[in-house]
Amino acid sequence: MATKPASYRWMQLLMGIICMAMIANLQYGWTLFVNPIADKHGWSRASIQVAFTIFVLAETWLVPIEGYLVDRFGPRPVVLVGGLLCGIGWVLNSFADTLTMLYIAAAVSGIGAGAVYGTCVGNALKWFPDRRGLAAGLTAAGFGAGSALTILPISAMIKTSGYEAAFLYFGIGQGIVVVLMALLLTDPRHVISPALRAKAARASAHSAVPQSRRDFKPSEVVRTPVFWIMYFMFVVVAAGGLMATAQLGPIAKDFHISDTPVSIMGLALPALTFALAIDRVLNGITRPFFGWVSDRIGREPTMFFAFGMEAFGILALYHYGQNPVAFVILTGLVFFAWGEIYSLFPSTCADTFGSRFAAANAGMLYTAKGTASLLVPLSSVLATMTGSWHAVFIVASSLNALAALMAWFVLRPMRRAHIEAANNTVNHEASSEGAPVLAH
Repeated sequence: MATKPASYRWMQLLMGIICMAMIANLQYGWTLFVNPIADKHGWSRASIQVAFTIFVLAETWLVPIEGYLVDRFGPRPVVLVGGLLCGIGWVLNSFADTLTMLYIAAAVSGIGAGAVYGTCVGNALKWFPDRRGLAAGLTAAGFGAGSALTILPISAMIKTSGYEAAFLYFGIGQGIVVVLMALLLTDPRHVISPALRAKAARASAHSAVPQSRRDFKPSEVVRTPVFWIMYFMFVVVAAGGLMATAQLGPIAKDFHISDTPVSIMGLALPALTFALAIDRVLNGITRPFFGWVSDRIGREPTMFFAFGMEAFGILALYHYGQNPVAFVILTGLVFFAWGEIYSLFPSTCADTFGSRFAAANAGMLYTAKGTASLLVPLSSVLATMTGSWHAVFIVASSLNALAALMAWFVLRPMRRAHIEAANNTVNHEASSEGAPVLAH
């Protein structure tokens, strides 16, 4: 760091993780409110869940715009506004007496959550050009596991004071924390040391993680084939994992093991409850773990291994999931091999297209989550058409196997060629201007 101690960027990372934990309930805590809302207003669960779909779409598809604002104005104002919108969204939920108001609240909170998510991930990629996988993974873990700390208090408040009070007080509290953290965020462009940038560039020349030294604008990124290969892979892996995991309840019911007690390492819970509890834990662990691994062995080898593991896990879950213990263990394997997409793809994107516009570029790639969410209902249609879950598992496993093969045989050579061409352009421009050239 030029004007700050080396620990400063770790503090920036920690504040981003806290922000992510504060917005996690907007997605992962939503399920706690569905039944109470239906009981009070008599609305169908399907109509209530439309609000969740609106939230996911607003949270994902607007991130490129929010990322553009981050790259231009820095992280502080974007997270500040995002925190306010998250708080306002949940406050509106507490007063919503019509479905229209519920949908508006979902859109407001979705825009806010996307602003916070996209900024914190983009900021991590910029602060840690030398450890992008780990930094993006730790930040994404805040979103994946952040709700674990507040699920029980929210559940207790819903039971004792009603869901309206839980929406109101947790919305205000979470919003305030995000706003306070936003005031402490710093734009890395104003603080980060040129020496660290040079160190990262030199290291990438001799490591398993090559990086582009040219910064591509979003308008340039969307014209590159390698971006769309990454986008397609993100969609099929996200959709494949969601097809299997989003239907865990119906699958466990059809396997007749939902309430079967399972005891592992002294902990005894019904099989479905056990599986969902493991989701919370492994969904958080996998993101920094695979991000850290990818910093050392490369992005594509890590993708090949993780996506292959996911393909195997989904197939094994179908064949052996009728056994309650196997159901819990294999579900854990599926969750562990799936959640890492939220660390691998952002870091791969920043490696490929540079740091300066990392928030906007990663935001464009993140819209793949929204695209994948639209494909998930097809799993129910497929199960209904075929009369079993067999086709769903085969499709989900095949999609992950396809992504694993693409990571090694398609993405890897394309990215290397892209980065080499970009760095040759930088070297040519630097030599033309008489500036020193970094060997690559």
